[in-house]
Amino acid sequence: MPTRDEAWPQGTPCWIDCQVDDTDAARDFYSTLFGWEVQSGPAEAGGYLMAMVDGRPAAGIGPKPEGMGEMPSVWTTYFAAERADEIAERVSRSGGQVLVPPFDVLDVGRMFIAADPAGGVFGVWEAKAHSGAGVYNQNGAYCWNELHTPAYDRAQQFYSAVFGWRYTEIGDGADFTYSTFALPGDSHEVGGMMDASALSTPPYWLTWIQVDDTDAILARATELGASVIMGAEDSPFGRTGILAAPQGEVFGVIDTAAAVGEVPGS
Repeated sequence: MPTRDEAWPQGTPCWIDCQVDDTDAARDFYSTLFGWEVQSGPAEAGGYLMAMVDGRPAAGIGPKPEGMGEMPSVWTTYFAAERADEIAERVSRSGGQVLVPPFDVLDVGRMFIAADPAGGVFGVWEAKAHSGAGVYNQNGAYCWNELHTPAYDRAQQFYSAVFGWRYTEIGDGADFTYSTFALPGDSHEVGGMMDASALSTPPYWLTWIQVDDTDAILARATELGASVIMGAEDSPFGRTGILAAPQGEVFGVIDTAAAVGEVPGS
């Protein structure tokens, strides 16, 4: 079981959470779907819930922030930072927008919310008492995060300027334009980026949850009120599906043990 107790390296996807209207309903949905043990936080946490897998933090569920208007329910990917304020300055200098300026979250960390130049929203987490995900790449935990964007080249430039990411193109450049990214000086892939300009959808970071049986999860999610956006489909990375939860937040599920075929362009 892949686990981690210390802070993640800067630029690594280190945490995921969803913001919804009804956290109790989300608790019921995700705990039933993934078997999460969802714990309530202290009163000063503002209703934030912590989802646990095998006793380790896997994801968060929180209420939508006040003053955000008609904000949809969403899953947010957070990237680790050694100093959140410095990364916020890089975001602004590189053409992004800091939507929620850096602030302390009790004694557990410091964070901010930002958007890349095309509007893809992400979070940044400076770990203190809470290091981020304590479990990953296993059933019920996140295993991959990828940006779907209509501004592919600009996005690569932006995130490289902010986090120093290095890219490896794995698509064919025609029907499938996709790159993985790694941290400076490291060849280990930590996430992906897809050219979604042909889809006419707003940019967004998609979180993938690893599962043991994609078809069973899609069927169960539908019974619980979710909608299947895509899948189940075989791929060289695993059997995949994309869901919209009952409150509308979108996420992917993947059985990485059921990979079929070769990566395009390989």
